[in-house]
Amino acid sequence: MTTQPERTTRTARTKWAAGRVLRDRNAGLYLGGVVVSGFGTSAMWLVSGIWVKDLTGSDGLAALCVFALWAPTLIGPALGTLADRTRRRPLLVWTNLGLAVLLLSLLAVDSAGTLWILFAVLLLYGAAGVVHDAAESALVAQAVDTRLLGDFNGLRMTANEGMKLLAPLAGAGLYAAYGGARVALLDAFTFALAAGLYTLLRVHEPKPLTAPAPAGWRARTAEGARYVWSHPALRPLVLAGGTTMLFSGLNGALVYAVAEGLGHSPAYVGVLYVAQGVGSVAVGLAAGPLLRRLGERRFAGYGIALTAVAVTVRSLPYDPVVLASAAAVGVGLPCVLIAALTAVQRETPDALLGRTTAIANTLLFAPTAVGLALGAGLVELVDHRVLLAVLGITRLVTVAPLLRYRAPAGARGTARQAPTGPAD
Repeated sequence: MTTQPERTTRTARTKWAAGRVLRDRNAGLYLGGVVVSGFGTSAMWLVSGIWVKDLTGSDGLAALCVFALWAPTLIGPALGTLADRTRRRPLLVWTNLGLAVLLLSLLAVDSAGTLWILFAVLLLYGAAGVVHDAAESALVAQAVDTRLLGDFNGLRMTANEGMKLLAPLAGAGLYAAYGGARVALLDAFTFALAAGLYTLLRVHEPKPLTAPAPAGWRARTAEGARYVWSHPALRPLVLAGGTTMLFSGLNGALVYAVAEGLGHSPAYVGVLYVAQGVGSVAVGLAAGPLLRRLGERRFAGYGIALTAVAVTVRSLPYDPVVLASAAAVGVGLPCVLIAALTAVQRETPDALLGRTTAIANTLLFAPTAVGLALGAGLVELVDHRVLLAVLGITRLVTVAPLLRYRAPAGARGTARQAPTGPAD
């Protein structure tokens, strides 16, 4: 039985860890960049689907907007090697500036005939995001105390997902008043601002060593894949996360049909994203303490189970139930992502961290693209309520690998201190 002094001590340690993260200059700048760019990304992500839905009337094409954003994760391992071949801070700065310029091309989208521009931009947007995430994860692991990575990743999730409290409604309101081009301008401004914040980071980065000539792009990518697949702690987390995100993609493709089934316009999807953002903020703030208390596998497994139940009850045609389901998904879905990312950062040598992060992100997020594509077709053929019930029940199978796995003694916490092999 836990005594009052023990609970008080645990609470103090939790506040101390979070406070150390927030007081760190680099961590504060990172989180500032996440907030401003996340605001623009969340707004654009929602508005792109509404934009397509208004111009075409198709739920399937609207869902393909999110598919276009996720599709580049399919080649994420190749893109991620960039983060191991150059200094990561300049890479972050130039990636954000490039996205700011890219978004200006959306000013030309004004009819169904010009939607190809939007889809092309979303594909490039997604590809730049893969590079950005690999570079950021590798730089964070270098700049933040290993013991605080769980707290930092939780706060990062809170900052990123918390934008769903404001950005979707702000984006939908801006779209309703002025159209999609103004939302694109807003997103471009946020990326430019994030680039400015990243230039202020104080991180010493030695120039990456040149890889031996025979070690080509494919060999470097394969090295990261072998590391993830052979690591006894990373593999079950990444596989469970990938399976979970496959179902998440299928579920995401149904969101416009859910809104329509409740008798609402496509803009109601923004309300659902706000509810999901509330859940994500809550779990992000608690992630560090929960990871220390439960461990990465149980933290991820409980989150997956909660998400499965939430998706199942979303099939009921009641607004309060659907809103509660969105909030529960917001709580459950990030758990496996935070657990897997933290494990990758802790267990991977710095020389491999960029490509290993990209490999893990591909295995985690590429199934989302597949799920979105499948869902975009299925929603035109099968009642969305039937699909939701089936998806929710089936999702529970992703918990099994986490429950069966037992980490070998001494397997944790050594890779960051003992890098193996030369840097690229």
